[in-house]
Amino acid sequence: MAIEWSRQEVLRAVRTCLLRAGAVTDGYSAVDVLAEPDSMSVIFRWRRDPNIYAIKVEFPTAPESSWTGLPVTSADEWAADVASRLAEELQTGLVRRSRRMIRDGYVVLDTHDAPDVCPAGFFIGSVPRADGVVLPPVPPPRGFRKRGYFTFGLGSPSTSVSPPASEAGYWLAKAGMDVTIPRQLIAEAKLVCWLQAHVDNARGRPFVGQAAASWEDEQHTTARLDVVHIQPGVPSEVRDALVRLAVHEAAEAGALRVLTAIDAPGLHELGFRPANGGGLALHTGSAEPPSDLTAGL
Repeated sequence: MAIEWSRQEVLRAVRTCLLRAGAVTDGYSAVDVLAEPDSMSVIFRWRRDPNIYAIKVEFPTAPESSWTGLPVTSADEWAADVASRLAEELQTGLVRRSRRMIRDGYVVLDTHDAPDVCPAGFFIGSVPRADGVVLPPVPPPRGFRKRGYFTFGLGSPSTSVSPPASEAGYWLAKAGMDVTIPRQLIAEAKLVCWLQAHVDNARGRPFVGQAAASWEDEQHTTARLDVVHIQPGVPSEVRDALVRLAVHEAAEAGALRVLTAIDAPGLHELGFRPANGGGLALHTGSAEPPSDLTAGL
């Protein structure tokens, strides 16, 4: 069935829906919606990430939702479903799992054939904490695992007892990993992120790696990758994924660059380059050289 709305009507409806304040989801900040010959480019910022992102939205060819496939009766209804689909994509790791290319100063995101952010057989998430205390890790719902990075739920205070902050990540320590630096960063209020990797099974065990990053400056524009560790026998892809996701965490928190004194194999492939004064550095913004972060991460 042919649609009765013109492309101008569709574009106007999408712009009205996606450019309004509070549109889509928390962390999404609209920049523009531009018409292309056969599609629209939705341009936006994500959290405090210095990049400006763009995704391609095809014009409708039938009066049905591009999200659900169900019939829609107007351009406004179709645009509302575009917003709902974008919200779901962003909430399940769109920015982190997409392939990237730079065009016209934007980081264009494409999920087609994009690799999983977690290596096959493993899962990476945050070391769970809340208000200075740490909560026991809860394996994420399996439905989220193939969509992208998922932050562990914090659980319910009524059903679990929170150990003191000094015991943060005690399960990682029990698995033989050194958690001294992340705990110190928590105490100093410098922690950007603390990630953990485990085998992807119903138990969420065993734990096989960790990464932690901190703020280097009071302005929170520079982060430092302090810890990257995988257990013996764990594939190097897990280490690379830990670094990649730690960089994304830092960028989304506002870091313009990430420094590290770690010289682990694979960091150069992920975009790190020798820094002035020693160590390695990676710029997170698309306007900053090198662009390997946006090309490869």
